[in-house]
Amino acid sequence: MIESSCHCGAVRLEILVAPVEVTECNCSICRRYGALWAYYSPALVRIIAKDGATDGYLWGDKSVEFHRCRNCGCVTHWAAAAQPAERMGVNARLIAPEVLAAARLRRLDAADTWKYLDE
Repeated sequence: MIESSCHCGAVRLEILVAPVEVTECNCSICRRYGALWAYYSPALVRIIAKDGATDGYLWGDKSVEFHRCRNCGCVTHWAAAAQPAERMGVNARLIAPEVLAAARLRRLDAADTWKYLDE
């Protein structure tokens, strides 16, 4: 079990397995967030937060909702707006550095080609 949290601890995530790889995306929102995304089935992630602890943000085609802690502002995860969904993203920057260090870093060019740059 991997645990992560926002800075203030109001939003915590329990993840059944450590990420094997994380993605640095350069799309217009991800590059601004500075997140590293670890992708999971929602069944592997438990979000622990009181009702109203996060704010959601939908943009573009409104298919993905980004969540951040309402108190400290850390981006915690994204989820598909239409549920159920097979995949979600967890901001791996909230995971302990020693756990994150074992994951492979992938760079996704979502701003242009939608290809991984490290292939």
